[in-house]
Amino acid sequence: MKNYYFTSESVTEGHPDKMADLISDTILDECLKQDRDSRVAIETFLSGNTVTIAGQLTSTARIKISDIVRNTIKEIGYDNEKTDIDYRTCKIQAEITKQSPDIALGVDTGGAGDQGIMFGYACDETEEYMPYAISMAHKLSKKLTDVRKNKEIPYLRSDGKTQVTVEYENDKPKRIETILISTQHLENATKEEITKDVIEKVIYPTIPKNMIDKHTKIYINPTGRFVIGGPLGDTGLTGRKIIVDTYGGYSRHGGGAFSGKDASKVDRSAAYMLRFITKNLVANGYAKKCEMQVSYAIGMKEPLSIYINTFGTSSKTDEELVELVKEKFDLTPNGIIDFLGLKEPIYTRTTNYGHFGKDNLPWEKIID
Repeated sequence: MKNYYFTSESVTEGHPDKMADLISDTILDECLKQDRDSRVAIETFLSGNTVTIAGQLTSTARIKISDIVRNTIKEIGYDNEKTDIDYRTCKIQAEITKQSPDIALGVDTGGAGDQGIMFGYACDETEEYMPYAISMAHKLSKKLTDVRKNKEIPYLRSDGKTQVTVEYENDKPKRIETILISTQHLENATKEEITKDVIEKVIYPTIPKNMIDKHTKIYINPTGRFVIGGPLGDTGLTGRKIIVDTYGGYSRHGGGAFSGKDASKVDRSAAYMLRFITKNLVANGYAKKCEMQVSYAIGMKEPLSIYINTFGTSSKTDEELVELVKEKFDLTPNGIIDFLGLKEPIYTRTTNYGHFGKDNLPWEKIID
């Protein structure tokens, strides 16, 4: 018997880092709607009531960045610069250049937009083939947002974080040891009121009853107060929640962020493809869990290396699975883009509550 505890966290769409991700991905989608061949590498920085957009953009699209920023912040729910940020009054500044012609030399011929390593992962712990802790953390974050937006808990504000610790027995999720939720709120809400409402309206409707017992620890707003939030409480930056975006730390990560990047950047597109492959290997019974890595060189089409680890859960060797993948899938950047349809404006769908484990994304489809 192998017993251990594993913890993963998630954040709501009002977390300043996720706000930055969403603004960057919204700019990307607006460019792709007008020009499918847009080259985008946009980052957003948020501090107080100021939004800074920076990066590279080569596109025939005509977009108004200030409108995108204000509409995105409004949709998230921020309208008070005294406690977080105000979409109506925030200062917006942009520092955007075109993609380097040196990079374009390689990308224009179908090569990778940068060097790097990417990972994909899947397991049979949940119906969406995700690790249990990150799956539950995302669901809690999404529920926290839902009860705010539908006014079921009317005093909640947009910023929030969740964290779930799972006890494993013999490598299987046995129970939840700890649930931690921090949520921004209006000043007149009491800690007792928040604790009661979050437990009853967020935790209990979300977490399976058989995973909570009398020993499960629940912490709500441990400091006792969370009025100042969003970019006023902490700066926000695109690409700073890469573990939240992927597998909650349960699998390794290559280090490259996703949001604000078009699919020529293999940091994003290859990670999506590896999720597709590992999920399909698990869903089709080749393994109970599977991790995959590839590496690329800038300007080169084929990956430099391919690695698969099924952790002893497959009847085939990992080397046999690598050969199977090579035979079945085109892992060049253009091959991945065409296979997954990555020139479509789908990226704002990915930004919040994880890029993996959602039914409406092309890399989550299961094939025979």
